Amino acid sequence: MGAEAGCGRGQLFLRSLLFLLLAGPPAPRPASGQLRYAVPEELEHGAFVANLGEDLGLDVSTLSARRFRIVSRAGARQHLEVNLENGILFVNERIDREEVCEAGGTCLLHLQLLVESPLELYRVEVEVLDINDHAPTFPWQEYVLEVAESAVLGARFPLESAQDPDVGTNSVHTYRLSPNGFFSLEVQTRSDASKFAELVLERALDREQQRAHRVLLTALDGGVPERSGTAHILVTVLDANDNVPAFDQPSYGVSLPEDAPAGTLVIQLNATDLDEGPNGEIEYSFSGHAPPRVRDLFHIEPRSGQVLLKGPLDYERASLHELYVQAKDRGPSAVAVHCRVLVHLLDVNDNAPEVTLTSVSTPVLEDAPPGTVIAVISVLDRDSGDNGRVSCEVGPDVPFELRSSFRNYYTLVTTQALDREVVSEYNVSITARDMGSPALLTRSTLTVPVSDVNDNAPRFLQPSYSVYVMENNAPGASICSVSALDPDCQQNAYLSYSIADGHIHGMPVGTYVSINSDSGHMYALRSLDYEQIRSFQIQVQAQDAGFPPLSANVTVHIFVLDQNDNAPVIVSPMPRNGSVATELVPRSAGPGYLVGTVSAVDADAGLNSRLSYQLLQATDFTLFSLAPDTGELRTLRSFLEQDATRQRLLVQVRDGGQPALSATVSLLLSVVETMPQTLSDFSEFSLPPEASSSSPVTLYLLVSLGSISFTFLLAILILTAIRCRGEHRSHQGDGCSPPRCHCCPGSRPSSDSLKTSNLTAQPPTGTTAATCLDVPGGGPPGYCYKVCLGPESAQSDFMFLKPCSPPRNNEKDPGKRSRPGQHLQVSKQIKQPNMDWLPPSTQRLALKRYQIRPCGNRGSGWKGGCGDGEVISNAVLN
Repeated sequence: MGAEAGCGRGQLFLRSLLFLLLAGPPAPRPASGQLRYAVPEELEHGAFVANLGEDLGLDVSTLSARRFRIVSRAGARQHLEVNLENGILFVNERIDREEVCEAGGTCLLHLQLLVESPLELYRVEVEVLDINDHAPTFPWQEYVLEVAESAVLGARFPLESAQDPDVGTNSVHTYRLSPNGFFSLEVQTRSDASKFAELVLERALDREQQRAHRVLLTALDGGVPERSGTAHILVTVLDANDNVPAFDQPSYGVSLPEDAPAGTLVIQLNATDLDEGPNGEIEYSFSGHAPPRVRDLFHIEPRSGQVLLKGPLDYERASLHELYVQAKDRGPSAVAVHCRVLVHLLDVNDNAPEVTLTSVSTPVLEDAPPGTVIAVISVLDRDSGDNGRVSCEVGPDVPFELRSSFRNYYTLVTTQALDREVVSEYNVSITARDMGSPALLTRSTLTVPVSDVNDNAPRFLQPSYSVYVMENNAPGASICSVSALDPDCQQNAYLSYSIADGHIHGMPVGTYVSINSDSGHMYALRSLDYEQIRSFQIQVQAQDAGFPPLSANVTVHIFVLDQNDNAPVIVSPMPRNGSVATELVPRSAGPGYLVGTVSAVDADAGLNSRLSYQLLQATDFTLFSLAPDTGELRTLRSFLEQDATRQRLLVQVRDGGQPALSATVSLLLSVVETMPQTLSDFSEFSLPPEASSSSPVTLYLLVSLGSISFTFLLAILILTAIRCRGEHRSHQGDGCSPPRCHCCPGSRPSSDSLKTSNLTAQPPTGTTAATCLDVPGGGPPGYCYKVCLGPESAQSDFMFLKPCSPPRNNEKDPGKRSRPGQHLQVSKQIKQPNMDWLPPSTQRLALKRYQIRPCGNRGSGWKGGCGDGEVISNAVLN
């Protein structure tokens, strides 16, 4: 054995055995008698088999100290195990009888039991009982049977047999055929007690009436519960080929040495057919249920019937092979006949002895006394008879010897004191030789090192680690790997990694990262966010498995890298209540006029937060420019008369990440003649408490309506003065007395008449506003005016139309003329308002706070006319 193999096997032998044998115990003696138990297959792990401690008369309390165990050869599966606490033999892993014992018959597990201090060996046989865990199976789920229509009643047609790996009553017990009007089933028994079915013709076939028949064949075993398998049989009716082949005998037997070369003739089969021509030509082949192992080892010549060896034979694996062969002529409606060939193998000395170290106690302490047990060695030869008898010896010039404890079992013990300073490691050569002719031998080398102590602590490859992790990482992804070395060997060099306890932002470090204790790979347990945590550090510990254990620590610095995962957020201007941001621009603005600044922020860092501004859409790209770095919106030229009074802009803010993320905002710029004293959407402001929750359009409408009201009032006063002066001159020319015009200077209406004047306006939607004013007090006829209030403009235009015609003398209802105290009747037709301009109902109260008070409240000192524009402005706001 190599040094590594010896080092690995040294962990299997407890140190207690070394001290129990310090005084040089006598050679192990075989226990008298042999125990035998029976256990059914397919038992679960832990199932009870026997109480070995009680049956062997051992003290249960000393089983663990004496290392009571089952000795098995290397590579063999450990189906049974012993509980050292109570001496009970239990099932260690599921036992499949058909897997453990390929051949039929009694299935035995031979156990070798070893107990130390003193060393004793026991032999136990455990018989594996078959259970009905397999259902019968057919080689095909459906196969075709060709029957000539000339077949006589009672004709028999052998069917493919079902196979069941179980044995005894659990194997195939009988067959059953589905009900039909033409065939019945008879079950036959072969000489080896196996069952096969024959289809018996009960009614004459007529191919012209029915060409095929379908029946279901069911195979049932004799187990409890009963299991079954089915196959569909398609019976095809053909024309006559009324003779079937016949073998010389139903079963053949032949013996063959296991070392026979490929191509060796196993047997010559012979079948005859009384038919002539193709109906008498016979072809040989394996039956459908021949196992793959048989097909790999043997080959049949289809025409000659020779059975030839195809693959290597192994007596130790299977000493008997069953070949199921069928013969079938080449005529129509050919029927296959079957025979069985039993191939018995003869053993030859073709297996060298196998040396297995069943228990090794290495490394050995250098102060171990003579007689210390180093290893328990078992030898095995798979051959039989003298070919399987083995002797074992150790090489010269080593301080070790072999002592025979039981047949084919030896113990390797020391013969003198060891000195590690002289020899630190021994290579012991063990030779096993069988008694065959010629004899075969096997040499195995056992390396026995002198043990050391755990005097070296682990050491990391780096003094510290720096790890860079991109944010938004997938949870569970590997982020780095740490590695440490330990110059010790065996378990002293086996390292396990762990993360020291700590907290990151108030959370346990175990919620952020984890580490594979074996490989040192570290994994992120959550998706990291650069905007929340940018770096943290953890302590990783590497600890060996020595006694006492030694450890080392290293600091791992984890830095989170930014990723462009946040789009820019526009903070100014901010659209409110789903509407676009608006701004007033004076028509007199020249090139370079600063309209406003678009401001945005980005939660990312570095290039991912570097913002650029771009004008995507505009009503007129020649009017405005947008600074790409600052977001300042300026005019490129002066406004022209043909320029639209409403300019729509679409601004995009893009960051510098890859891929870049962006946000857009829509702006509505209204060109006005004069700029009111108002705040812009581009700046921060606060609304009154009662209007803080309203839309920002309220402020824009307030400014626009104030401008309109002021302009309308001036136009009313100027046009009224001009009209009154013209009428005064006209009346003087006609010899009329001066008219009484309440709107002209020097003619003051009474305060009562003004107070009784009330303007009631309920304009229908979508109409223009036309207002007729009739001066109370019996004065001259009033005048009709048309007020043009364009919702898309910041100005109000007043148009003089015509005087109101006074009623003629022949009017039947002179009472329709205006009387003092009569309400002013206003008929307006206003266009459908633009929803971007008109305020919602919740904002009208806020706008009324900025109305100009009616002229009646100004006192007698007010020299101007009545505030008609103010009254109409109030009507629009209401």
